[in-house]
Amino acid sequence: MGLDMGQTVLQLDQLTRSVRGASEARDARLTALINAAAGIDPKTATAKTADTRQRPYLAAEVEESLLGAYPPSEPPADWVVAAVDGSHIDVDRHLPVACYLLNFGGCVLTYGSNPNATLFSHPYLATTPEELYISDPTNSTGEEMISGALLGLVRTVKELETLAKTVEECPPGLPVLGLVDGSLVLWGLSGHAYRPYVSDAIINDGLLPAMKRLEKLAETRPVALAAYVSFPRSTEAVNAVRCSLCPHDNAVCTQSCNNRRSTQQPCDGANEFLDRDIFQRLLEPGWRSPVYKTNSSVSRESYDEAHKVYFFYVNAGEEIGRVEVPKWVANNETLLSLTHSLVWDQCQRGQGYPVAISESHEQAVVSAGDRRVFRRLLTDSLERQGLSAATSQKDRSKRSPWV
Repeated sequence: MGLDMGQTVLQLDQLTRSVRGASEARDARLTALINAAAGIDPKTATAKTADTRQRPYLAAEVEESLLGAYPPSEPPADWVVAAVDGSHIDVDRHLPVACYLLNFGGCVLTYGSNPNATLFSHPYLATTPEELYISDPTNSTGEEMISGALLGLVRTVKELETLAKTVEECPPGLPVLGLVDGSLVLWGLSGHAYRPYVSDAIINDGLLPAMKRLEKLAETRPVALAAYVSFPRSTEAVNAVRCSLCPHDNAVCTQSCNNRRSTQQPCDGANEFLDRDIFQRLLEPGWRSPVYKTNSSVSRESYDEAHKVYFFYVNAGEEIGRVEVPKWVANNETLLSLTHSLVWDQCQRGQGYPVAISESHEQAVVSAGDRRVFRRLLTDSLERQGLSAATSQKDRSKRSPWV
């Protein structure tokens, strides 16, 4: 029997009634939190968020001010936005051969006196042991199969490699914003107990070299790298406010707080708020928040200094978006201003979402139909070579149900 929609809709109605009932009190709490944060001077906020590793929540480091709003500058007369997105077909244990498919889509959009648009899509099939496994260089028997969450990390790195190559081929002499969808922080490395050689291969052999290629390009012309997170659920800025207001020492904090809430005053004023809740109140369309430094252990401990990740929020018109940049962009006023103005321009052209990322997604997406065709092509190819294309009986039963 499938999902009982009758029972489900009753539970959904109960949920929405409870949310509506709490909204007025929540708005009042948010106003009080913003007012309290306004009383914290930048030096105090910077000092109190400089080292929060002992606290049981992830709080951003304050760089400009605790809260605030900054208007966008005008974009240059001529400029380029390059974006890359990716999709993949994972290793399928029910198939007779191990392989995965990565598909990278992207675009180069040139604006100004000589507008142009180039779209591309590049599939990549991984089949060899070198492509399917990350090997330990110090132990010939140590290896990790690239599948599941690890394949997602590999894809993210290769998206940045593709972006670096794309930006290198952009029209010379024009400012360029390189965009990717999602985060520059490889959060998946913090939640899984990957062995050190896996993290080293992902970050030091993949991610950082790609980012350094883009940084190198910025030495000769304005080139910025940014990642856009749509409708973010982050609490790093809220937790920076909480940390700045907190009068307690770390021992009390450890007993009373988690990443979502606190049982102590005045810290409990930040309970259950997201960063976007604050900046929905503070930012006019196009305006950005202060720049913060993420305290993610991945960026803090594994990225080199120039590529540690900073971020700001922008009112994209239809939503509050999170924009992540490496330090070499965040600390360069020209590149930071370029990133802000061009992300806002892209959101205006894309009805609230960067149009270059949207176009790249369209080129990269692997649909359900594509997946079925890929599977059929693989089995047909095996059969043409006189090889077995047998699948598991579990897989066969799912594709041919009895009822």
